Amino acid sequence: MFHLLRICVFVLALCIPSSKGHSETTYRTEEKIFYRTEKSPSSEMQDRCLLDLYVPQGIKDFPTVVWFHGGGLKNGERFIPQELKNQGLAVVAAGYRLSPKSKCPAYIEDAASAVAWTFANIEKYGGSKKKIFVSGHSAGGYLASMLGLDKRWLNAQGVDANQIAGLIPYSGQCITHFTIREERGIRDTQPIIDEMAPLFHVRNDAPPILIITGDRDQELLGRYEESAYFWRMLKLVGHPSVEIDELQGFDHGTMQKPGHELLLNFIRKIFPAPKTQENKK
Repeated sequence: MFHLLRICVFVLALCIPSSKGHSETTYRTEEKIFYRTEKSPSSEMQDRCLLDLYVPQGIKDFPTVVWFHGGGLKNGERFIPQELKNQGLAVVAAGYRLSPKSKCPAYIEDAASAVAWTFANIEKYGGSKKKIFVSGHSAGGYLASMLGLDKRWLNAQGVDANQIAGLIPYSGQCITHFTIREERGIRDTQPIIDEMAPLFHVRNDAPPILIITGDRDQELLGRYEESAYFWRMLKLVGHPSVEIDELQGFDHGTMQKPGHELLLNFIRKIFPAPKTQENKK
């Protein structure tokens, strides 16, 4: 089964629509853009609330992926995934404040601010705010799901979460995050589903969702099962476009690379690349 899935992922990569223009497109990176709007931000905001923007040149209306790093809401640094480069899309890699120095909901508020920045600014770079996807791995996947399902965070930034083109959480917690439970003095083996859980906010009018997990036997504690329950509840409430992919043979860390291929395929299924004379033949 492991080999079969590896072959399937490879085939998906080959099936991603591409254009001659993508191979000729150049890209530029802008780093350390402060995305919060406070006039007097704290030193921690100044240090953590930064994003790096990787953007194609010479093309218009391209999709954008807002990418949140993992690290259990305690660690990690923003980065642009190598597999998402040179793909005809922009990447916004956003940092955020971390526990224990900051407590819930600071990191969710930061993530919402980074997405709001993208909606406010991506068209200046040639992108389309109708093609903004929100994704991330582990803690970043949790943040992506919270922003897309619980509308209050983006509403506070003047953005309707339903404007997001799609959500792609990689192995994100779907119950209340273990770091939030730890901040409340709750042990990590005590599952909680409250207003800080994506599962609490399942709704049928949320953006299209692709849930990606590692192998259920190699993932973190309960992570596959949470994801499967998240998928099932979204189906039960009538969500019309939710998928789940289990990357068999890959653990919590190694599932990212094949996950990027699934992300690209998901985006280009929603927004197919324009056909060129070459691929029309």
